[in-house]
Amino acid sequence: MKRTLKNGKSMQFIYTGRTTAEYHTPGNSILGNSDGAPPVAEKTVTIDDLLISSAFVYELDETLAHYELRGEISRKIGYALAEKYDKLAFRAIAKGARQASPVTKANFVEPGGTQIRVGSTTNDSDAFNAGNLVNAFYDAAAALDEKGVSSAGRVAVLNPRQYYALIQDIGSNGLINRDAQGTALQSGNGIIEIAGIKIFKSMNIPFLSKHGVAYGGTTGETSPSNLGSHVGTAIADGRASVTGINNNYGNATDFNKSCGLIFQKEAAAVVEAIGPQVQVTSGDISVVYQGDVILGRMAMGVDFLNPAAAVELYVGATAPSAFGTTYPANA
Repeated sequence: MKRTLKNGKSMQFIYTGRTTAEYHTPGNSILGNSDGAPPVAEKTVTIDDLLISSAFVYELDETLAHYELRGEISRKIGYALAEKYDKLAFRAIAKGARQASPVTKANFVEPGGTQIRVGSTTNDSDAFNAGNLVNAFYDAAAALDEKGVSSAGRVAVLNPRQYYALIQDIGSNGLINRDAQGTALQSGNGIIEIAGIKIFKSMNIPFLSKHGVAYGGTTGETSPSNLGSHVGTAIADGRASVTGINNNYGNATDFNKSCGLIFQKEAAAVVEAIGPQVQVTSGDISVVYQGDVILGRMAMGVDFLNPAAAVELYVGATAPSAFGTTYPANA
């Protein structure tokens, strides 16, 4: 769920619990249910500080180059901004999967988030086993059904190796919906959904304390080498104590066994004050510095919304612990 903030630094979202139905006694006044239902709670999502990405383009470099610089630099700036908030949004959804409901009125407690173990061993390799993943998907679908979460808009995000493991090992199981058959499966578009959950792959999900992928140890996965500086990076501290961050996105240790997300569109809320924009200097600034600064900026915040709509997959004997459990700000 996304909302645009025009004034202020935060936005409130309302939770409403269920109410009851009762029979009317002739002659009695109708003044609302005697139990005071439905209960109401509030969630606050705060805007983080202004997020920027910039580059200086020297005019002489542009003149001498055989290629166009500004367009490519602008794209990379946009990628940097999008990647940053993709990572934070996934962490917020994982956080929500660990929460109890904010509606706590006696006899009206709403369902909270769900954590599902992938496999049964203590090895991280369970996260890459197709059979384990399929079982986890059906468990997640059942949990979402039981908690009254709509089947519309359910998605899962796995890392690429998990996604391709599903393509290779599932075979011709008729319960798995595909959008490609035969050799076309090699395109990476072979699995469209499991248990009504549409599957995507991303390198931005929290995965065993890293972003998107982990190698070595008990994962059973070997690094393809020459990864550069941006593949499988460690998860940075995203707590509210970090300068610029006003929500709590957790720390690396909070995701050391997390290995995938399944969620419905109500799982997270995004509050946007400044949408992604690109600004370029000009005029006297360009003359003084003989070049221009290309700046990308955005101001937004994200946090979980309905915990019942979030499912976290994990490996190992113990589910990851909850963090940021103080309502409504989840500090």
